[in-house]
Amino acid sequence: MGRLKIKQMEGIIESILFTMGDSVEVGKIAKAIEQDVDTTRKLIHRMMDKYESEDRGVRIIELEDSFQMCTKKETYEYLIRVATQPKKHALTDILLETLSIIAYKQPVTKLEIEKIRGVKSDHAVNKLVEYNLVCERGRLDAPGKPILFGTTEEFLRRFSIPSLDDLPSPNPEQVETFKEEAEEEVELKLDI
Repeated sequence: MGRLKIKQMEGIIESILFTMGDSVEVGKIAKAIEQDVDTTRKLIHRMMDKYESEDRGVRIIELEDSFQMCTKKETYEYLIRVATQPKKHALTDILLETLSIIAYKQPVTKLEIEKIRGVKSDHAVNKLVEYNLVCERGRLDAPGKPILFGTTEEFLRRFSIPSLDDLPSPNPEQVETFKEEAEEEVELKLDI
């Protein structure tokens, strides 16, 4: 890899500390930049001084024989402003489709969802759980004890539905159209 310049080593150290998040032993950093521990420690102290003199939002702290990158305590109140803002989760067509199946069929297993959708639904269900729109509702008394999923209070709140009884009923003509489309799709798959 050739000899690294000081700026390159500082960049590598910065990347290591940023990526790892936790403290990293100085010996591991030294090994990564192919330097001895004393040289590495001096480089990091130089970086610490530079961060301080430039009044950067992050700083490097020393913890026994390790270093860690963290935010400056003076920026805490600004971080809180961002952290306390509610997250808006985008619901893609796939997530909405999966959520609809769960809402109308609950409690339902992933296998049942996949039978209806015709594709794997792990990612979609996991995202809906992460967004707190869906949660585990127990396990089905069947081999493998598959997890049953249902909607949450957050789902009702987000969609302004007082209770599951108030879910809109599908239009009978629309249901018939969906059935015809599904049958045609199955026939196409059988012909292939």
